[in-house]
Amino acid sequence: MKGVLNLGKLFNVNIEIHWTFIFILAWVIFLELKSGGTIENALMSTVFILLLFVCVVCHEFGHILTARKFGVTTKKITLLPIGGVASMETIPENPKEELLISLAGPAVNILIALGLSLFINISIFLDQNPTQIEETLSHVTPQNLLIYLFSANIALAIFNFIPAFPMDGGRVLRAILAMKMDRVTATNIASGIGQFVALIFVFVGILYNPFLIVIALFIFFGAYGENKMVRQLALLKGHKVQEAMLTNISILKPDDTIEDVIELLLSGTEKSFVVTENSKIVGILYHKDIIKNSKNKSLSIRDIMSKSFKTIHTDSDLKEIFKLINTEKRDFFAVIDDDTLVGAIDLSNLSEFMLIQSNLITR
Repeated sequence: MKGVLNLGKLFNVNIEIHWTFIFILAWVIFLELKSGGTIENALMSTVFILLLFVCVVCHEFGHILTARKFGVTTKKITLLPIGGVASMETIPENPKEELLISLAGPAVNILIALGLSLFINISIFLDQNPTQIEETLSHVTPQNLLIYLFSANIALAIFNFIPAFPMDGGRVLRAILAMKMDRVTATNIASGIGQFVALIFVFVGILYNPFLIVIALFIFFGAYGENKMVRQLALLKGHKVQEAMLTNISILKPDDTIEDVIELLLSGTEKSFVVTENSKIVGILYHKDIIKNSKNKSLSIRDIMSKSFKTIHTDSDLKEIFKLINTEKRDFFAVIDDDTLVGAIDLSNLSEFMLIQSNLITR
């Protein structure tokens, strides 16, 4: 994701913060000052937000460390104004495993809240009437900071249990449904509920809080994306790479030039190319690198080809290749059989295969 600041690594997971995070800090400070708060109140509100996002990171690690028990790895956590996003390589299709992973995040928030409750001094409220209590809690202060964090963690746990993708509640609902029906149907139901919840958020946001509209969009498209992904994976289930791979491909040599490649681009439909030398794959020339260097037509392919690449075997599962394309952010792979180049597979051809499979199913 572009525009992120790397905060470091924990449990071999990169923690990043997106630049839009600054908006929530600016918004909190603005609201604090607008409501009559002092600079000190604004600073304490900022401290509260930062501590709250530490709790969000803990929430995500609840998911991540539980997922590791089932062999699922995670590369990074990205902090956004609406929360944290853990980039897991995949979500287990076993409903019980998905259920445990989904519950782990909110469980961490509940544990944090229970821990904070041990240190909250409620004696400051014992001699106060409701008006005084309201005044005490009107701004974040060193005295009530733990109360704010306690309440926020309870709210995070409850909010994440809303049955809507991509929040934990949506995955919990899908996992429970998948114990009684197929995963595609379960996802379709959970996704539909999630999008309905998103529409409710839009109406409430228009009336009371515009920020809910942002959350609604996040939920709506998250639910749509999850439903689409599961349907696509279902279409690929049981199929091998050899069924969908490109066999009539152009093969480049390291000494070929950009001018040679541009001729291939314009004369056919290929976008990326395999580069070989002495019958051995030595690189992949991706479309973006061709376009980037198109002005320098005499440039040698060996100078811009990617020497770090993965090859795919003909008997690999298409479903796993689709996941690989999404996790590696590469849309082109060389296909081999007994260490011999036999073709390639890209996202475009994979999409065509899924379209054909979808048509066969609906007929």
